[in-house]
Amino acid sequence: MSRLSESLSRNAVTVTVELNPPKGTDASGLFAAAESLRRHAAAFNLTDSAASRLTMAPVAVAHLLRDRGIESTLQMTGRDRNRLAIQADMLAAHALGVENLVCMTGDPPSGGDHPDAKAVFDLGAEDILRASRSLEAGRDLAGNALNGSPCFYRGAVTNVEVPDLGKEVARIEGKIAAGAQFFQTNAVYEPASFERFMARCEAFHVPILAGIIVLKSARQARYMTERIPGVVVPERLIDQLARSADPAEASVRSASALVRAVAPMCHGIHIMAIGWERYVPDILEAAGL
Repeated sequence: MSRLSESLSRNAVTVTVELNPPKGTDASGLFAAAESLRRHAAAFNLTDSAASRLTMAPVAVAHLLRDRGIESTLQMTGRDRNRLAIQADMLAAHALGVENLVCMTGDPPSGGDHPDAKAVFDLGAEDILRASRSLEAGRDLAGNALNGSPCFYRGAVTNVEVPDLGKEVARIEGKIAAGAQFFQTNAVYEPASFERFMARCEAFHVPILAGIIVLKSARQARYMTERIPGVVVPERLIDQLARSADPAEASVRSASALVRAVAPMCHGIHIMAIGWERYVPDILEAAGL
């Protein structure tokens, strides 16, 4: 049992933190951030070239963190790899000691730093979850027997701010049927919306971690609202950031208030600090975690 699955099974307020692998070979900054937060987080989510911007493969970072006694959750996306490569990567991840996966379709390359890259998308999120379950059962997706099987704690992602919540809930149900054992949400900024979302998910009895993106500026908040599907930053938060003489202090204050509001509704918090990991302890302390 991974530390993450054990924490979520205890119904404690579990904290995970997202880290981006380096764009290059120097991962010292990531290691320093993980070391500084290891007593706060059950696991660190390692992105897979987030927003289609090239970074080091997360499976290598996960292995290097494991050597340091730090647990990771590996993003497994369908953007760049076909079913052969995805299954091969999952087998490799298991061999390198990775226990947690978050399966997702991934962002199209057109919005990243290699816009001419060819998208693959052979498998979507549910397909990747099914592939993981098939490998655990000792067979690949083509039905061929394996010589040794992996074992994973499988996660998926979901959106809170959507036009049709019923459709999103149906997608969650499909991912659970495909093998999802826990969920991470996209950015949550309205506790009332999150409460409605959680009420619809209550019957599933799976752990859900509320996603919190730490806002650095009013400009970033507006950009996310305009450009990232499913992210809606309330105008009052944007105004607070715009008026503040100390954006970092305002960011910590708003993030901690959100954590304090949504933590009692769910099983944990997934913090996406995007370079401001040094403020995560302040956010958690102010939120009473």
